[in-house]
Amino acid sequence: MEWPDGFGRRFMVTIDTEEEFDWATPGASDDYDVSAIAALPAMQRRFAAHGVSPIYMVDYVVAANEAAAAVIRDILVSDPATAVGAQLHPWVTPPLGDARARACAETFAGNLPREMETAKLDRLLAVIERSLHRRPCIYRAGRYGLGPHTIAALAARGFRLDASMRARFDYSGEGGPDFTQVTAAPFRLNDGAIVELPLTAIYTGLLRRRGATLHPLLGRIPRGRGMFARLGLLSRVPLTPEGTPVREAVHAIGLAARDGERLLQLSFHSPSLVPGHTPYVRTERDLARFHAWWEEVFAALARHGYAPASLQQVLDACADAKRAVGPAGLEPAT
Repeated sequence: MEWPDGFGRRFMVTIDTEEEFDWATPGASDDYDVSAIAALPAMQRRFAAHGVSPIYMVDYVVAANEAAAAVIRDILVSDPATAVGAQLHPWVTPPLGDARARACAETFAGNLPREMETAKLDRLLAVIERSLHRRPCIYRAGRYGLGPHTIAALAARGFRLDASMRARFDYSGEGGPDFTQVTAAPFRLNDGAIVELPLTAIYTGLLRRRGATLHPLLGRIPRGRGMFARLGLLSRVPLTPEGTPVREAVHAIGLAARDGERLLQLSFHSPSLVPGHTPYVRTERDLARFHAWWEEVFAALARHGYAPASLQQVLDACADAKRAVGPAGLEPAT
């Protein structure tokens, strides 16, 4: 998809706004908390200082909790450019069905029967509209779990954007989708009804131009990816403070600018704002590094000419953008 000339270079921030849960075993427990949502206003103020209006990808548990919903409503009032998206965690979104839904493969919503996936999507939309007074037009499948019927279901419900594909990542070993051939560049799906906005990951290193072929192969070799990364030959760098050292992120942003990438998507999970809820922020020191990551990354984005984009600005640019189809094999069935 070719962006209009006036769009320039932009970046957007999406936040997986969700309950705290055991990342090792999603769906293994019914004991969920949303205490980390209370940390969002402080993070929103940090973003506002840099002119960033993030998109909160809200899941069912958060939207259904009145205290959590109130926090997000206040944020939306404080910055009208801030937006709400829908994030589907199938293991907590009604209808829950039987215990079979807790199987690992079924934590990817796209693996559910069409009727079950769409029923969950409808329940999610209903609770977001009721509690946040917004109708989302951007979607993320929890665990990036797109399926063969997802995009058509989104189009039928008025969605315009999907942000479920994590560029260059493969979840097929867990029963999920394979995005290894997806780049950072947006593209259209479902006859143009939906624009896919992949989460950005950039290959770095001397062999980066062969990354799409080499990186998957190295995953089959014990410690192969780590060895190539240490030698400066090939690394996959997602633009997130969760597990990505800031020096690597800054370097990747420079390469993205050199490659002509016009829109970058940065993301993180809301539980990372409180130590102890994710593998990435265990201590107060980790949290300090998390916040410092954003400061350095915002500075790097500015140096390379990337300005923050709100959801509405992205929507307007998509409406003016020239059409382009996605990578072969990624057009879901309709």
